[in-house]
Amino acid sequence: MRVKRRTFIAAVGGAAAWPLAARAQQAGAMRRVGVLMVESDPVGQLHLKLFVQKLQELGWTDGRNIHIEVRLTGTDAERIQKFAKELVAWQPDVIATNSTPGTAAVQRETRMIPTVFVVVSDPVGEGFVASLARPGGNITGFINYEASIAGKWVDLLKEIDPRLVRAAGLFNPDAAPGGGSFFLRPFEAAARSLAITPLATPVRSDADIEAAIAALSSEPGGGLVMMADSFMGSHRARLIEQAARHKVLAVYPFRSASADGGLLSYGPDFSDLYLQQGLYVDRILRGAKPNELPVQVPTKFELVVNLRTAKALGLELPATLLGRADEVIE
Repeated sequence: MRVKRRTFIAAVGGAAAWPLAARAQQAGAMRRVGVLMVESDPVGQLHLKLFVQKLQELGWTDGRNIHIEVRLTGTDAERIQKFAKELVAWQPDVIATNSTPGTAAVQRETRMIPTVFVVVSDPVGEGFVASLARPGGNITGFINYEASIAGKWVDLLKEIDPRLVRAAGLFNPDAAPGGGSFFLRPFEAAARSLAITPLATPVRSDADIEAAIAALSSEPGGGLVMMADSFMGSHRARLIEQAARHKVLAVYPFRSASADGGLLSYGPDFSDLYLQQGLYVDRILRGAKPNELPVQVPTKFELVVNLRTAKALGLELPATLLGRADEVIE
């Protein structure tokens, strides 16, 4: 999906009323920011709005001194690459991305245009940066997860139901960091330490998700962890639906999953990540170099429990878990 500039400004509350003549006069002085986003759902739109609002707070107003060009790609690899090519051809001052596939697509098109990512878990392993402290090229940004969080997801699953003996980790090998290995290693280690059999479960379609959850539910004592990648995020509705249908316990990496009916989520505060991305884009527009800006790790995390879903599953969640939750949906 290509978002026209005028439509985008209206969507995020920007300066849509600027006359065309004034825009034309300002065009030569405007800085350019390209945005390559995977999501086009309401959550994605909220994150985009936060990013733009942060730029506005820092003095950048679309239509006055900055031109923001947005591409919403979905998860199709060809579309991602096509839109990355379009944005690079537009020659922006900086490009903002929000996925590993999107960042990789931009990197294939340019090693010169500054790029600031969010929602990338393993930028060193993916070859985006030389190290977190010294990125070393034209790319920097904000990690959403460190690998060790996968162990925490397993811990939470066991805390929900101590009788758990099998845990499936669902991931998309084409979108997951390291093809899945980034999260799978700590996931499997944590599971074995808790006497749980880990099941690495790659999925590439809604049909794969349905089949995986149906198979997991065929025997008692099973639960699942949704690994964090752009495909799983875009297909979370199907996973939540199937987990409810088959009464399978599930832990999710995104707060939006709990809000949509998922049992429990634990992960970074994504709103904060997009605000931080705006800060780095501002610094680059004011002269900073990407290789001077270290890659940052998340500092704010959210534990969200959906009590309605727990009741539908017949679960009585531990009081200690509910007491630690940042939000309980009732």
